[in-house]
Amino acid sequence: MLKPVTVSSPIQLTARPEVNEIRPYVVAAVLRNVNFTQDAFDSFIDLQEKLHQNICRKRTLVAIGAHDLDTVIPPFTYTARPPEEIKFMPLNQTREFSAPDLMKFYATDSHLRPYLPIIEYSLNYPVIYDRLGTILSMPPIINGDHSKISLQTRNIFIECTATDLHKATIVLDTIVAMYHEFYEYIEQVSVTQADGSHCMYPELKYWDLVTSVKYINSQVGISLTSDKIVNLLQRMGLQSTATDDVLTVSVPPTRHDILHACDIVEDVAISYGYNNIPMRIPMIATNAHQLPINKFTDLVRVEIASIGFTEVLTFSLCSREDISTKLNDPLGADVAVHISNPKTSDFEVARTKLLPGILKTICNSRSWPLPLKMFEIQDVVLKDPTSGDHVVLSQTGAKNRRHFCAVYCGKRSGFEVIHGLLDRFMRLVGWSFGTEKNCYHLENSSGR
Repeated sequence: MLKPVTVSSPIQLTARPEVNEIRPYVVAAVLRNVNFTQDAFDSFIDLQEKLHQNICRKRTLVAIGAHDLDTVIPPFTYTARPPEEIKFMPLNQTREFSAPDLMKFYATDSHLRPYLPIIEYSLNYPVIYDRLGTILSMPPIINGDHSKISLQTRNIFIECTATDLHKATIVLDTIVAMYHEFYEYIEQVSVTQADGSHCMYPELKYWDLVTSVKYINSQVGISLTSDKIVNLLQRMGLQSTATDDVLTVSVPPTRHDILHACDIVEDVAISYGYNNIPMRIPMIATNAHQLPINKFTDLVRVEIASIGFTEVLTFSLCSREDISTKLNDPLGADVAVHISNPKTSDFEVARTKLLPGILKTICNSRSWPLPLKMFEIQDVVLKDPTSGDHVVLSQTGAKNRRHFCAVYCGKRSGFEVIHGLLDRFMRLVGWSFGTEKNCYHLENSSGR
């Protein structure tokens, strides 16, 4: 079992309140008496990059820094400073740069350029420095050259700055646990967060997941004894014990992906071999067929295309303005499902109308000869009203609705084209026109 060592006077890492507005969390660990081979060293660097691209979400959630502890002097401070006050020699460079110059320098670097926007427009940039003021890193962009690690490094200080503390803990546990055969022990670091909370990292927590042998056998479709399941889990790196029908699995810090008993079922199935699981006819007979709404939609597509309209497929996400102010409907975004952490301003909400997507398509098709006749039949997403008519709606908080939208763009208004299309569509579906006047509409630009 992998356990960190707590020394009497641990290394201190303190986060200042200034980082609350940019990257509020930090965790750290120390690897003592490291003895990397060349392959292990290369793998150590490569693992950091793979974590950056995956769980770290390209450094937006977590950024990793590894430093030669013997070249710096604890305690360490994590803070944020104005870019003009930051000056250091970045990794593998031969001169010092100020932070603004550094951002310009890496603007042409294919590897680091994608990470610049994470802090580029912030008033302050995050930095980590030691007792003498030597800058270790400017996360999430680059480490300092002063503390770079090499094959000769014997003590490594690892820091992870983050916007998500849970993800940072997972990343730190993964790094220190994957290379335990190349160092003597892990030393915990005393970390004080910007909000004043205190904790020792890495935690490297083990926890027990209790399930049953009967449940595993029923889910996989096999019949194994408890001892056999214990052996299969051991092949997957999981230690477990079985008492009668109760199976207790010790989940290590390297397996943060295990959240539920179904994850244990998956590991048993993988270890047993999917091809070894006997096939059987399902107890329930079903006849596959196309959903009526999809069959109806396909028929409408064919009819509309035969009239001369071209179908387009647009993004299901758009900006708030696309469905509200740009359509002169200020309340349009109120019924939309909002993305909690949108990647860009173009994908903030799930669309409630198809029209914005088609208008964008026309805008990007200005080089094509007029007239342009486009249509789309796709789902929109609306917030579920409190009196939902189906149990599934109350569980998701939203509902899908199939919408149809067509646009004519030419040198003349083309009202008769859209009017004719609408008449044709209404006859196809067998609907009659209503008299409701409070629905969304665009008024004539001349005011008539």
